[in-house]
Amino acid sequence: MSKKTVEKKIMVFGTFDGLHKGHLNFFKQAKNFIKNSFLIVSIARDENVFRIKGHKPRLKDIERLTLVKKCNLVDKVVLAGKNNYLVHILKEKPDIIALGYDQKAYVKELKKDLKNKGISIKIIRLKPYKEKIFKNHLLNKERKI
Repeated sequence: MSKKTVEKKIMVFGTFDGLHKGHLNFFKQAKNFIKNSFLIVSIARDENVFRIKGHKPRLKDIERLTLVKKCNLVDKVVLAGKNNYLVHILKEKPDIIALGYDQKAYVKELKKDLKNKGISIKIIRLKPYKEKIFKNHLLNKERKI
């Protein structure tokens, strides 16, 4: 009788305004952090991208969701909450939250906010992939030249 291995849910967050090698490396790092992982990608809402980054994304949130769904490294894609960033995390119940090396929004209070909801989720920080090259704002500058 074979023993079924339980998948561990890993959740990542981002804008993903077009996918590049840095995003793919981010997904791979998250997915490979633990065996038998199930990768959930949370797509930032347009209004939140504007509030955090000071500009609107090139693609609408539903277009970015559709784009990420096509990536074979990803098991599930969800839209983040508009006003409450915890709602979709609580709904998905990840075992691990993997943050990008440069993610700062919401991160400061994340562990405390989850603890206040009675949830203990391991939070890890992933490594950058050619950070001076694969950043959307840098790639977008290059495209305009």
